[in-house]
Amino acid sequence: MQNRNSICKAREPGIKKINLEVKIGDINFKNPVMNASGTLDFFEHMDFFNVNEMGAFIHKSITLKKRKGNPPPRIAEVLGGMINSIGIQNEGVDKFSSFWQENKDFVKTNFIVSIAGTYYAEYEEIVEKLESNSFFSGYEINISCPNIEKGGRSFGQSPEDTYEVVKRIKNKTRKTIIVKLSPFVTDITEIAKKAIEAGADALTVANTIPAMTINLRTKKPSLGNIIGGLSGPVTKPIIMKLIYEIIKKNIKIPIIACGGITNTEDALEYLALGASAVQIGTANFINPLVIKEVIEGLETYLLQQKIYNIMEFIGILKI
Repeated sequence: MQNRNSICKAREPGIKKINLEVKIGDINFKNPVMNASGTLDFFEHMDFFNVNEMGAFIHKSITLKKRKGNPPPRIAEVLGGMINSIGIQNEGVDKFSSFWQENKDFVKTNFIVSIAGTYYAEYEEIVEKLESNSFFSGYEINISCPNIEKGGRSFGQSPEDTYEVVKRIKNKTRKTIIVKLSPFVTDITEIAKKAIEAGADALTVANTIPAMTINLRTKKPSLGNIIGGLSGPVTKPIIMKLIYEIIKKNIKIPIIACGGITNTEDALEYLALGASAVQIGTANFINPLVIKEVIEGLETYLLQQKIYNIMEFIGILKI
């Protein structure tokens, strides 16, 4: 249980307030906590807490045209997490834009839209359609999609493909670009370097890990699409290592950690390692209050440590 008395004391006159603000690209975040794309519905989650308390709201990935998604079953529970195969189900960029133009006044925090495509030109067209909108602050580029022009391998598995897709988007926008890397690569530092070279302002590390499981009762794969993305606590040590590899190579770019965060301690570990912010995904399905608890927990911890600015804590890990 969080120490709410400590939180209140941090706000009393005469006592220093904890500053949780971070800056990534051109975006100022009131705190470093946000949802992972596709794990939180803005309006539905308002039943649990004010989503505008987050540093940013990350919208689920949208594509150029409507996508029905993958066949069911789409989710399989595994030890330490889950495997999902939603297939980027969405209504397409046009309906997305019209909906949020009508509802943009409800959003009082940074709005970041995740975009996905299977062709270079698809990413470009999505950005072209979105650029006339003012309701969002930046893009998160999902590069874990198959590149049809390169035989179906993921954009994010190739340094060259990563560079090309990010560069094309950079040429279309002045908004902040966050590139969400795939963890399923030989050397994530090479992908990171190419993303930066192409104009990325930050990296989200990382997307889900390709995985599968079978159902012995039916003697079939557990998922309708057979392969899905592994997420949850089991992924945290893996994602932590990937972030460490990028930091160890002295690659200078803000990193948003995404993988296995279920509580304040998990978030603090990533921040201590050097991540500028964190995204919480699978835990939202288990505990819809987890993001609120983590934001409050960061404030409590820093107060107890007599650290009044979170920037003094980020990267504090001694190696």
